[in-house]
Amino acid sequence: MRQSELFTKTKKEVPKDEVSVNAQLLIKAGFIDKLAAGIYSFLPLGLRVLKKIENIIRE
Repeated sequence: MRQSELFTKTKKEVPKDEVSVNAQLLIKAGFIDKLAAGIYSFLPLGLRVLKKIENIIRE
C-alpha cells in the first residue's frame, strides 16, 4: 500500500521545539503525534506498524 492511499496524510512541518531527528521524521510521516514535551502517542498507522513488528519478533 502506498502512503498516498492511506487515510492519514503526511505533514510538511514539524513542531518547532522538536529536537530529535527521529521524532521529526515519525511526526512528518504520520506514525506518531506529539502531545507534550517528551510525550508521544501512536497514530493508527504507527500502531499498525508496531503490531506487525511485534508479530515478527514473536515468530
